[in-house]
Amino acid sequence: MFIDTFLGDKNLRRTRVNCQTSPTRKKMTVTPKISINDDNLVVHGKTILKGVHDNIILTAGSGVGLVSGAFIGATASERKCMHVFPVGVLEDTRFMCLFRFKLWWMTQRMGACGNDIPLETQFMLVESKDTTEGEREDSPTIYTVFLPLLEGQFRAVLQGNEKNEMEICLESGDNAVETNHGLYLVYMNAGTNPFEVINQAVKSVEQHLQTFHHREKKELPSIIDWFGWCTWDAFYTDVTAEGVEDVLKSLSEGGVRPCFLIIDDGWQQIGNEAPKDTNCVVQEGAQFANRLTGIKENKKFQTKGLKHVVEEAKKQHNVKYVYVWHALAGYWGGVQPAGPGLEHYDTALAYPVQSPGVKGNQPDIVMDSLAVHGLGLVHPKMVFNFYNELHAYLASCGVDGVKVDVQNIIETLGAGHGGRVSITRSYVQALEASIAQNFPDNGCIACMNHNTDGLYSSKQTALVRASDDYYPRDPASHTIHISSVCYNSLFLGEFMQPDWDMFQSLHPTAEYHAAARAVGGSPIYVSDKPGSHNFELLKKLILPDGSVLRAQLPGRPTRDCLFVDPARDGTSLLKIWNVNKCTGVVGVFNCQGAGWCRVIKKTRIHDASPGTLTSAVQATDVDNIAQLAFPDWNGDSVVYCFRSGEVVLLQRGASLPVTLEVLEYEVFHFSPVKKVVTNISFAPIGLLDMINSGGAIDQYEVHLAFEKKAQNFDDRSHSPIATVSLKVRGCGRFGVYISHRPLKCSIDDADTFFNYKNESGLLTMNIPVPQEEMYRWNIEILV
Repeated sequence: MFIDTFLGDKNLRRTRVNCQTSPTRKKMTVTPKISINDDNLVVHGKTILKGVHDNIILTAGSGVGLVSGAFIGATASERKCMHVFPVGVLEDTRFMCLFRFKLWWMTQRMGACGNDIPLETQFMLVESKDTTEGEREDSPTIYTVFLPLLEGQFRAVLQGNEKNEMEICLESGDNAVETNHGLYLVYMNAGTNPFEVINQAVKSVEQHLQTFHHREKKELPSIIDWFGWCTWDAFYTDVTAEGVEDVLKSLSEGGVRPCFLIIDDGWQQIGNEAPKDTNCVVQEGAQFANRLTGIKENKKFQTKGLKHVVEEAKKQHNVKYVYVWHALAGYWGGVQPAGPGLEHYDTALAYPVQSPGVKGNQPDIVMDSLAVHGLGLVHPKMVFNFYNELHAYLASCGVDGVKVDVQNIIETLGAGHGGRVSITRSYVQALEASIAQNFPDNGCIACMNHNTDGLYSSKQTALVRASDDYYPRDPASHTIHISSVCYNSLFLGEFMQPDWDMFQSLHPTAEYHAAARAVGGSPIYVSDKPGSHNFELLKKLILPDGSVLRAQLPGRPTRDCLFVDPARDGTSLLKIWNVNKCTGVVGVFNCQGAGWCRVIKKTRIHDASPGTLTSAVQATDVDNIAQLAFPDWNGDSVVYCFRSGEVVLLQRGASLPVTLEVLEYEVFHFSPVKKVVTNISFAPIGLLDMINSGGAIDQYEVHLAFEKKAQNFDDRSHSPIATVSLKVRGCGRFGVYISHRPLKCSIDDADTFFNYKNESGLLTMNIPVPQEEMYRWNIEILV
């Protein structure tokens, strides 16, 4: 029996019409800015792809939000479960793409021709010039995004060939699910702002597919605003109830309160029927052949009981939220078929089949093993029952959420279940339904899930692990980790808030990782061993109440970093931008020296001694900084350099140099200058000893004492001209820029001592430790 994609009759008729006319096609104008002209794909007057094949179809988007973009489709002469459609030649054009270098995870690659497009590319951004009015030096840069999509039971990705052609690879993952066409395989959108182009494209696809929700519609779980600790790198699968207690105690005794706890892999009941291979070295979990044998905790946690462990963490150590780990299939090897108490899940042994694209990138010993030993797959029709019973038990123990790992394994098990898209969607929908029923705070972290099968099927999950793991013992991994999360966030950040993973606070690279997480808008959590903590560093991230100063958006590369390679080119620093409520922030990192190698198909160090590099930062590196400013902003900004402590007034368009060695960083806080009166200017900065200083400021307002604006006031004995009022969270050294010494400052209506430096305009005061959690101080500055 052969199953076609569920495309309507209208679409099928449309396909036949296009097939008849395409051989004589000269021009196909789909939108005013995107067309096929003389077999060239033209965007804003510039040819992006040459020699577009006759079976390629361009279809205009329809509906609100879709009109500026277009869909790329293709037809074939025969029905198959997998097609590779050459589209057209890409040459001499810079692009950045995100591809799955292994089954679980994406990373970035930059290129200039079709042959540079890797297998399993799920996102591509292309740079060109607007030539609709002819070739001009001042022509605006155009950014074109290509998003390969899901259509029916098929999934599309991009790849390149030796002819420099961009190709669409379309597959179902089930030999019985075949088609000979697809109209909506890739969505493309173009414009002058890359971040808006990407955002609008994903929202257009959301409207088109109606199978997922954009990040902005999702509820973030509360853990994102609190400091946490995860068991993984501290104990790996040897985690015990006693070990959890030891770390919570040692952190609390150091004055750093973990408010959420993740009990990672190692708490479940598992068994392994496969023979052990003593010569096998596994990098992603030696437990890959194990299967779940029960939904409750294992013997290591049964002495106290999981419920008691959770209660003790919350009552003795003031932990607010406890999450536990499980795989999307239950465990790495799934669920034990017909195991005691598990019979009703209709579990059967299944053997994963990887996509040729995934196999063409990095081999995976986990998959090699499961292909031999099989995975216990809960039937898709029963998987909600499985999740619901597991989550209901966890909730009865006081657990607040789950970290759901190893998600992409499900795409390899689509045979007999309608294909990879169908089975993935079944599992994701069942998971999200169970979480909604059992964890009211939307308590879920998605992990090892960088496939579009799942991303385009998620309506609820709001946190996503954004790159391969933090590997404390792998020297090559640290720079790669920072750059990969940053670039992956361009795409993943449209679906969920990126989670930069745990780190260890005493590691030699700890401050480097800490700064990236502070800028990235990520949950902040560590995986320290008992007694192994750098409290001085942690207190630059965490307030005494256990909360963190989180940046508002996913941290992404600045515009001038989009098409350079800060991990491999030997010349570029990585700049990551984000915003707080009143200020912008740019973190600069030297990430050179290591990357994923397409030749040996694994991560390696390619430069053991990368050099010191110099770049520059400016206010407009924060892409939407104008939205943070008052309407009359003239472009001037104050920048606070976190590590050096410098405060610099930057005129509109001016930049500040930055020089860094490998594994070094600096964080720059940009604050638009507000003219209070004619010769008095003001800009908020924040808590000067916190890495994300500006995250402390919730809001500020300027109130004039009288309507008529004052002129020049050199005599400081005058009456107050204006009051600057701020809402501020946290404690410690608080700073603002003001061009003249103020008359007085107060905190919650109590006058407070302040320091003022005429040469820099930096005003500082000390904010006491608040008695309430998440307390907002009222600070007033009279000028």
